[in-house]
Amino acid sequence: MNFQAVLFDCDGVLVDSEPITNGVLRDMLEERGWVMSPEECFKFFVGKAVKDHKDTIEAKTGLPLTEEWLHAFRLRRNDALAANLTVMPGAHAAVAAAYEITQGAIACASGADRFKVEMQLAHVDLMPHFEGRIFSGHEMPRTKPAPDVYLAAAAHLERDPAHCLVIEDSTTGVQAGVAAGATVWALCPEPHMASALMAAGASQLFPHMGALPELWRTSRKAAGV
Repeated sequence: MNFQAVLFDCDGVLVDSEPITNGVLRDMLEERGWVMSPEECFKFFVGKAVKDHKDTIEAKTGLPLTEEWLHAFRLRRNDALAANLTVMPGAHAAVAAAYEITQGAIACASGADRFKVEMQLAHVDLMPHFEGRIFSGHEMPRTKPAPDVYLAAAAHLERDPAHCLVIEDSTTGVQAGVAAGATVWALCPEPHMASALMAAGASQLFPHMGALPELWRTSRKAAGV
C-alpha cells in the first residue's frame, strides 16, 4: 500500500459531470431517432468515448456520425457543464491527501477530450493540483478500457505502474487501470455497482471521495508504512 503515485479518473471521480453529459447525449441521439431512457444511455456510454461507438450510433439512427455532429455535441455538452458542473463531494480533500502522501506525484488520466478535462478541473478549482499532469484518452492510440492513458501518466511521473494507485468509478476505467498493471480502487456510491466493479478488477471499493484520506491512512498503517 506504499503507492508512489495516484492517478485519478476525472468524470464521476473528481467532477459530477456524468449526468450532465449523459443528458445532452441522450437528447441529441433522440433528435436523430435513437430513443433511450437516461438510465439506458448512461449504462451504454459511461466511461467510453462517443466516437468509439460510431457503428452502433449509425445503425440505431440511420445517419452518419460526422465530425460536425460530434463538434455540435461537444459544444452543447460544454455549455451544460459550464452552467451546472459541481465537484464530487470530498474530492478536494482526497486530491490534497494524495498530493501530500506522494509528494506531488498525482495525475488526471481521463478518457475524455483534453478541453473538457481542463475546463472541468478549472471550474471546480482542482487545476492547480494537476497542471502539466493531465492525460486524455483522445490523444492515445487507444482509449479506455485499453491501458494507454494510465501508462502515459505513470511514465510522465516516472513511476512503475505496479506502484501506482488508480481511482476510478466505471468498469471500463477499472479495466484500463488493471491492464496498466496498477492497483485500482473504485468509487462505488451505489451498492448495485459493487459486483461489476469488483469483477472488472477493483481491489477496494469506497462510498464517496471523502472516504479516501482515511482509507489511505488505514491501508498505510496496516502495511507498516
